[in-house]
Amino acid sequence: MRARRLATLSIAAAAALLLAGCTAAGNGTASGAPSPSGSPTDLCAAAAPSGATSDAVKVDGAAGAEATLTFTSPLDVTTTERTVISQGQGDPVQDGQFVSYAITAYNAQTGEKLGAVGYNPGEILPAAVSTTTASAQIFGCIAPGGRVVLTSPGTNGNPGEVDVFDLLAVVPTAATGAAQPPVDGMPTVTLDDTGKPTITIPSGAAAPTDVKIADLKTGDGAVVAPGDKVLVQYTGVLWPDGTEFDSSWTRGTPASFQTTGVVPGFQQALEGQKVGSQVLVVIPPAFGYGDTAQGSIPAGSTLVFVIDILGTQHAAAQ
Repeated sequence: MRARRLATLSIAAAAALLLAGCTAAGNGTASGAPSPSGSPTDLCAAAAPSGATSDAVKVDGAAGAEATLTFTSPLDVTTTERTVISQGQGDPVQDGQFVSYAITAYNAQTGEKLGAVGYNPGEILPAAVSTTTASAQIFGCIAPGGRVVLTSPGTNGNPGEVDVFDLLAVVPTAATGAAQPPVDGMPTVTLDDTGKPTITIPSGAAAPTDVKIADLKTGDGAVVAPGDKVLVQYTGVLWPDGTEFDSSWTRGTPASFQTTGVVPGFQQALEGQKVGSQVLVVIPPAFGYGDTAQGSIPAGSTLVFVIDILGTQHAAAQ
């Protein structure tokens, strides 16, 4: 089963979209996802309750790998229930954090295994956990390494499902790769304690006429392929004065979009990079917006971005 169909079925069965609404158009703007404002207690209260239906499911296998489920079918699922199989290790996930996760899904009526997704890098984009979405029903009050069974009634013509969700890790909101030496002639970048960049343009330097890319940090995660959907932090400024025109850091949450949904220079900076990397890119007008003004970006502008790559979902899995 294709990962997109599996994820869609499982999220629908959980009664809401699990992935928070972070999108970005070609102009780099993004809609906000939940920001860290709650507490583990809030998520505990929002977690789906256990019940006789979810408790009746037997789960074999270790958390972090595909599960084998045993239950008597058809399973009569009338409400969403959650049974915690493993609490995980360390602090429970907090409201607003992003997590990587995996799903093993079964049809509640037939007992058929629908498939598994997220156990391999690049299959699912990290999700924001929030008390305002179904993600809290699933992941509330558990820690990385945790595993839960979720039984969900059918919606939109889909049969009820029995799903195992594994909370694999809390995803950092800044690149964590190995630092690389600066490249001569490129803008300089300094980071504050949160990882937010400040970009300084070389004084008196002429803007390049080709796209220039420098690796600031090199990650070791999945490689971003053409057409992938990515989760990123980024800041964009104008050459030569360094005026900021857009920043996910300023909005307080990462953004997600497909690599084919941004200007060509930004796309070049993403594709071929590994998750965990931080990339500096200078984009001349021909690879940006050309002679067309875009909001606060004047026509003919050279753009400079620092991009932290936090996650990727391969196009084949969408």
